[in-house]
Amino acid sequence: MKNTITRRMKTMLIIGTIGLVGGIGIAAGDNYFEISKNIEVFTEVYKELNIYYVDDVNPGEIMKTGIDAMLTSLDPYTDYIPESDIEEYRFQTTGQYGGIGALIKTQGDKVMVSEPYETFPAATAGFRAGDEIISVDGKKVSGMDTEQASKLLKGQAGTNVKIVTRRAGVEQEHTLTRMEIKIPDVPYKGFVDETNKVGYVKLNGFTATAGTDVRNAIKELKDQGMQKLVLDLRGNGGGLLREAVNIVNLFVPKNEKVVETKGRIAEWDKSYTTLSEPLDANVPLVVIVDEGSASASEIVAGALQDLDRAVILGERTYGKGLVQQTRDIVYNNKVKVTVAKYYIPSGRCIQKIDYAHRDSSGTAVNVSDSAIKAFETRNGRPVFDGRGIAPDVTITEPDLAKVVGGLAVKDLFFDYANKYRATHDSIGKPETFVITDAIYEDFLTFVKDKEFTYDTESLDALDELVAAAKKERYYEHSEKAIEALKAELKPNKEEELRRFRDDVSEVLRGEIVSRYMLQTGRYRAALATDPYLKRALEVLNTGETTTILSGKK
Repeated sequence: MKNTITRRMKTMLIIGTIGLVGGIGIAAGDNYFEISKNIEVFTEVYKELNIYYVDDVNPGEIMKTGIDAMLTSLDPYTDYIPESDIEEYRFQTTGQYGGIGALIKTQGDKVMVSEPYETFPAATAGFRAGDEIISVDGKKVSGMDTEQASKLLKGQAGTNVKIVTRRAGVEQEHTLTRMEIKIPDVPYKGFVDETNKVGYVKLNGFTATAGTDVRNAIKELKDQGMQKLVLDLRGNGGGLLREAVNIVNLFVPKNEKVVETKGRIAEWDKSYTTLSEPLDANVPLVVIVDEGSASASEIVAGALQDLDRAVILGERTYGKGLVQQTRDIVYNNKVKVTVAKYYIPSGRCIQKIDYAHRDSSGTAVNVSDSAIKAFETRNGRPVFDGRGIAPDVTITEPDLAKVVGGLAVKDLFFDYANKYRATHDSIGKPETFVITDAIYEDFLTFVKDKEFTYDTESLDALDELVAAAKKERYYEHSEKAIEALKAELKPNKEEELRRFRDDVSEVLRGEIVSRYMLQTGRYRAALATDPYLKRALEVLNTGETTTILSGKK
């Protein structure tokens, strides 16, 4: 029967799989029987499904489902990358693609420009957020999802693409030449305190150019007289380990150990040291982090903390102390495998979740409190493993009000900013632009007849209570009281829009400013009122850096 898997094919599967793990050496040899037995079991199940399952099955989809489930049982970072996803994987690791340089989104059946990237073809051609894309090379895009439309816009750098857009009812045809688009690792740099010559560098990722980009940004600021520096790693989920080492090397001397990796096999027991003389080993430095700072970001922050080279400010980081390697496998597929844990200069591993141990529901657990160990920085300050990087100066900011999420999901910030841009030619400097009473009242009028919903944590908790009450058969008895409570807890939109004006205005301000100065405008507007940056400037300008890093605080 054509769907059966022959003995020869099973043998090839076993040989191929053992070939993939051949580098494990003795450990693999010890498990040879278990490996071959379970591969044979898997093959038999796969064959039986192919032959006997009641409906037609797609063998490729079944196999991918099985592989994904197998890898998910290990950790979230070990991943199978089929050939069809290689281009997306390349974009994630390099930030590069051939295209016009614009984010797009859908609104109903329409495909809209969400935001052009500065200096790239869409922006230089005058595209704006809110422009509707009608066609690409003659193909109508109405009804397409973003992935379908994006494929039409992307292509080989140097090729032309004809795009018809519509703004305020007027259609316009553009011929753009695609470029190699590289999402910048450093989207913004500048001075945040001219008087005290404090520079600021925002680092969003760790692709292969991250170290060079940060070096160039700092050098440019130094050439303009920078004397102190803030490095912002908030929301930076990491990337290439080597680039983390290169960035640490900008601030610490040559031959300084930055990170060690230790794996199951000797191949991954490595030590990474700085290879060059630093760009500036003495500039007072504050590194801002939050719970979205992970992996390579934590290597940079953790190494600079352990070496007492920088004050770490913000929130406790994510806690990812694992290293992945991407390996090529058959038929142009890839598998990304967690191969080691990393250890920063004090000797600690900051991995928070212990994927080798799970609770009764199968969920991986945090490293237990009893397993947490204390270490010391170079100057003897206590630091700890197993919980990410704890900042030297803690800043916490409350989450934005739920009403903000409701407005954002329905694109009401986006739509109002487009309306505002259409009727206002300029806004002045981003730092000084504010949402005045008149603008806010106009926004309230704009959203008044728009449908948007959002849930609060209180309502979420009440839903859980209702489910429990129904399960235990108490609901009918208490239904009136529960429904009355639900009515009391249901948010009053008009009231909340006024109560949380500051939160709403913060998001609205950034959205409007971006219509005039794109990404640079967003950063300049946000930094003007950023409490993290404000505290970082206090640390740098009052000499707290010396006190904190000496361990005398």
